[in-house]
Amino acid sequence: MLFNLLAPLADHLPVLNLFRYLTFRTGAAIMTALFISFVVGPVLIRTLRRRQKEGQPIRTDGPESHILKKAGTPTMGGFLILLGLLISTLLWADLTNRYIWAVLGVTTGFGLIGFVDDFLKVRRRSSRGMPAKVKFLAQIVIAGIGTYAILEVTRAPLATSLAVPFLKDVLLNFGWFFLPFAVLVVVGTSNAVNLTDGLDGLAIVPVMIATACFALIAYLVGNAVFAGYLQIHGVPGAGELAVLCGALLGASLGFLWFNAPPAMVFMGDTGSLSVGAALGAISVVTKHELVLAMIGGLFVLETVSVMVQVVSFKLTGKRVFQMAPLHHHFEKKGWAEPTIVIRFWIIASILALIGLSTLKLR
Repeated sequence: MLFNLLAPLADHLPVLNLFRYLTFRTGAAIMTALFISFVVGPVLIRTLRRRQKEGQPIRTDGPESHILKKAGTPTMGGFLILLGLLISTLLWADLTNRYIWAVLGVTTGFGLIGFVDDFLKVRRRSSRGMPAKVKFLAQIVIAGIGTYAILEVTRAPLATSLAVPFLKDVLLNFGWFFLPFAVLVVVGTSNAVNLTDGLDGLAIVPVMIATACFALIAYLVGNAVFAGYLQIHGVPGAGELAVLCGALLGASLGFLWFNAPPAMVFMGDTGSLSVGAALGAISVVTKHELVLAMIGGLFVLETVSVMVQVVSFKLTGKRVFQMAPLHHHFEKKGWAEPTIVIRFWIIASILALIGLSTLKLR
């Protein structure tokens, strides 16, 4: 909004030229979302505690320590992330950019699904929320609308093509089959982040790492000079998503202040589904869907551990892990929660560096 209002006046008042710089607006978006989180966070947590007297329902089949240590902690803290993200993005982004609206629409839609799921869990005092089929159908519909909007903006043939990391000239054109692929990316990333969100601070820091990486990727992809130098596929207009990534980074950092061990609030599905969907949608816009699988490799590992556990138990009656997702396996093995969380952060950082290396190694 500020860009649309003030940037046109820069010719008359040179100081307003700052609003034309993507880097300035990205930094401002980070600080604005962080400030909103610090101001709203305490009020939101008090409200959630008052309305959720017993906090988030804890799985009875989960690690025993969770029943003792995490009982009474409120959920739906992801609303804090969404609030900071939405206000900061609307304030600092170019609101004529259709990519911004597409990603915000997907993020908000998945946030609403997560909110309903969290609400039902709290109301029923059960770890089961929305029926799985209903939840997945809603996710597919919202992801389908959002990715279709993205494809309509992106130029052909890039819109329906998949870029291959490390190969500068390779584009796999999927045609209209790219739409279900893009939906799979968004829905898959959303649920992968959701599966990772099981310990205090475990999911939000890898989300921040991935968001910072995609802020850089969006900036480079949207700049014709840098895209040409790096020999990556340029997407005009995608650079504006750096502002949205900045807002998400600031909001996530603010949420971490309250989610650091011992957590004062959990993000719940309201947060995990929405931020995961945002990352998936941004990767579709920037044509870095496969790179997301590298940068967000920790989310992939957590998801694969669940899939392996389910398949193994159904086929052989035996479990590969003591408990899935993977972080619960290490809890069962006796690892302390801070040890698991910090080591997973380290893994996420390493995988992010590997993903970023694809920008130059071609």
